[in-house]
Amino acid sequence: MKKPWGGRFKDKTAKILEEFSESVSFDRRLWKEDIEGSIAHAKMLHKQGIIDDKELNQLIEGLQEISKEIEEGRFVFRTELEDVHMNIERALIDKIGATGAKLHTARSRNDQVATDLRLYLRKEVSEIVELIHALQKTLISLAEKNIDTLMPGYTHMQKAQPVLLGHHLLAYAWMLKRDLERFKESLKRINQCPLGACAIAGSSLPIDREFTARELGFEGVIPNSMDAVSDRDFVLDVLYAGSVVMMHLSRLCEELIIWSTDEFKFIELPDRFTTGSSMMPQKKNPDPAELIRGKTGRVYGNLISLLTTMKALPLAYNRDMQEDKEPVFDTIDTVNLSLRIINEMLPEIKFHREKLESSAEDGFTTATDLAEYLVRKGIPFRLAHEITGKIVLHCIEHGKKLSEMKIKEFKEFSDKIEEDVYNILTASGSIEAKKSYGSTSKQMLIQQIKLLKKTAGL
Repeated sequence: MKKPWGGRFKDKTAKILEEFSESVSFDRRLWKEDIEGSIAHAKMLHKQGIIDDKELNQLIEGLQEISKEIEEGRFVFRTELEDVHMNIERALIDKIGATGAKLHTARSRNDQVATDLRLYLRKEVSEIVELIHALQKTLISLAEKNIDTLMPGYTHMQKAQPVLLGHHLLAYAWMLKRDLERFKESLKRINQCPLGACAIAGSSLPIDREFTARELGFEGVIPNSMDAVSDRDFVLDVLYAGSVVMMHLSRLCEELIIWSTDEFKFIELPDRFTTGSSMMPQKKNPDPAELIRGKTGRVYGNLISLLTTMKALPLAYNRDMQEDKEPVFDTIDTVNLSLRIINEMLPEIKFHREKLESSAEDGFTTATDLAEYLVRKGIPFRLAHEITGKIVLHCIEHGKKLSEMKIKEFKEFSDKIEEDVYNILTASGSIEAKKSYGSTSKQMLIQQIKLLKKTAGL
């Protein structure tokens, strides 16, 4: 098949090169954006007097017919035409004749693909923003439902201090707030128009790039034609934001996996979001959470892949940049589906409140409260820390909890300890004693919920 760029060549392209270099097998998903950009470009050519009324109508009608054919599954994408752009252009020429060949006036595949990718990411990132917002809302709702549920907080995977379950869940809501900010910030850089930059140097024809940008809903025009066609920072922004949100989801999934084990028994995952074993009939496996945790590594790889591709490219466009699409498509699909799955699964999780609360009482989780109690009695913190450590060791050696210690025993370590110490030696007492901003007390949790709702517009 004759190539649109074949005028300078004597020999046909090697079949193996066509197979190696084609991108239509994956960039065909940009067909809507490609047609949208082409219609806007045609309108600009008409406005500038480069094509007439009849030609504009032919181009628009032809592109709309191709759009319908693709939607209905009747369009045949051909690998020998390399990419989605040349497939659509060839189909347009076959359909309306010589007028179709005018569409590529003052345009290159270099600025065309950059435009398509920006239009695609603008839509997909906007959807991801909505999905993150929905997950934030779910976490806030769960926090409100568990506003009085106690659980052990951990550091180094060792019991540390009692916290409220709602406080723990809201930590993820705050992570998602930052994810929202990252994706929204990426939209600002995505929404700039490269169309009209052509291959590298712009055009000698009297085009109107601002008009095209307005037609496509871009906020502005990229002012340097070389930067316009060679920039993939906006893709890297999305890949980075996608990596961070997947990291956050993976951390949450890791906890759900641990909490659902027989050893913890903090939660029971819904049957709809678990699978069984082909050999062991008793198994109830947290596959969705494990898959999100596993897919996170691949999303990281997508970011590193494109960073590596871009790190040594001279200006302006290079064919290496074709390698931007598979990573970004995979990241968009993975982030989108992961957010949907976890948002549907979370409300159906059953929290075992009694187990959570009894576990919060174990492991000397109120030891820090005892140290701070001694500080309030005038003892320097380092000394209070040492005294409390000795009391904990005494309890371990005698098989007691802190709350089971008698005042007489406490007095052996410090005469500052009085009957009021028992107020902070329970998990609930420890939690309600917290007064600092952002702490785990119910009062502070209510403040957090209000603040999150305000920032999230709920």
